[in-house]
Amino acid sequence: MSGAPGNRRQGRGDGDRRGPRGSRPRDQRPRDAKLRDKDVDVAREAARDVLRAVREQSAYANLLLPRLLRERRITGRDAAFATELTYGSARAQGLLDAVIASAAGRGIDEIDGDVLDVLRLGAYQLLRTRTSPHAAVSTSVDLVRSESGMGPAGFVNAVLRKISQRDEGLWIDQLAPPMAEDMIGNLAFRYAHPRWIAEVFFAALGGSAGQLQAALAADDERPPVHLVARPGMITAEELALTSGGDVGRFSPYCVYLPGGDPGGIDAVRDGFAGVQDEGSQLVARAVTVADVDQDGGRWLDMCAGPGGKAALMGSIADIDGARIDALEVSGHRAELIRKITGDLPVDVRVADARDSGLEPGYDRILLDAPCSGLGSLRRRPEARWRRTPGDVAELVVLQTELLTEALRLVKPGGVVVYSTCSPHPAETVEVVDAVVAVVPGARQLDARPLVTVGELTGPLLGAGPHVQLWPHLHGTDAMFLAAVTRDGQ
Repeated sequence: MSGAPGNRRQGRGDGDRRGPRGSRPRDQRPRDAKLRDKDVDVAREAARDVLRAVREQSAYANLLLPRLLRERRITGRDAAFATELTYGSARAQGLLDAVIASAAGRGIDEIDGDVLDVLRLGAYQLLRTRTSPHAAVSTSVDLVRSESGMGPAGFVNAVLRKISQRDEGLWIDQLAPPMAEDMIGNLAFRYAHPRWIAEVFFAALGGSAGQLQAALAADDERPPVHLVARPGMITAEELALTSGGDVGRFSPYCVYLPGGDPGGIDAVRDGFAGVQDEGSQLVARAVTVADVDQDGGRWLDMCAGPGGKAALMGSIADIDGARIDALEVSGHRAELIRKITGDLPVDVRVADARDSGLEPGYDRILLDAPCSGLGSLRRRPEARWRRTPGDVAELVVLQTELLTEALRLVKPGGVVVYSTCSPHPAETVEVVDAVVAVVPGARQLDARPLVTVGELTGPLLGAGPHVQLWPHLHGTDAMFLAAVTRDGQ
């Protein structure tokens, strides 16, 4: 499976010239209402429009879809269905594309992009939902016919009918590498991941085939919504009662929301709570509970955008009498952090954390470093098809520079919590080991006590000294954290 198939828009030209199979120049697409035999389904239309924006504009589905649903006043079951179709199709893109290419008898790049978006939606319904084959095919045909006419609609009809002749398991058996010959390739295909990401997970999981399968399977599922109850404003128990959720297993601030729009919860609207993965909550909390001798209340969040961890740390700092400097290189994101942190003791500064001009001597530092995001692929469904191994190499340089600077800014005996939303060894243990090896007085602490809370104890924390969370083991994003200090005067 390739990284981002179907992005080329070939043959868009003048006159009657056609591009890839099923295409028609947009200025020639039919306006005649006679070609619209049925009203186009609003949920499927919304999903199509988001997939198009992801493909053409590199949009983020998890940011665009909620706004589009609000603008079009799509609610209830239609909104839920649009969400399932959008995120599911984006998440399974590689698998869907392989099936579509086989059924169409041509490469994905030979299919018009607008038609491909609808084929992905249709294939997803056929393979991974309970939608009847007739409904999946007919509504997809309607979508294409409403924009592109009878020819492309006929192509979609033929391809989807062929796909409907086999279920997902049979297609996987036909198209995936044999398990006996290529275990990683088979599992990557089966659970819709690029092979290189599956290889990274395999290495991070110690070469366990069973763990790899469980990790990929969990990553292929729609994630639950986690809420954070900001301490001093509302408790997790109160938030669970008012939201209809359940108190989390690990973080003392976490609530699991069974469904619905978290933006409709009063505590979220009022800023008493927010949406934040439980793993991220544990990372932010870890900074505040580390053992620091003579804590002077001077804390730092080095890479604070988009502000969730800064808000949680700020809530705790407000109780503890501490104050936080929060750095963000983007002015726009800095404004978002200011809005989230509100009246909390958080001073937001626009600066590159590698050269911030701040004076050393911080008691506690959170370095939630920019990373590949391989640990949150389930929440960013299209991301797995955008990232490349080359992205990681560039990020490692940045992560190394940031951690080196963090150890310069922390006071002797203070603590730096280094975290990434990635399990990639190059971004995690290798960065920490490399920096600790060259910075005088730097040494790694055991991070496990910093997250030993609730049910998160013992075997769930691994051998240390770092902590690596996983969706299949902890129900969180695959967050990594390490604790580092610096000795000396």
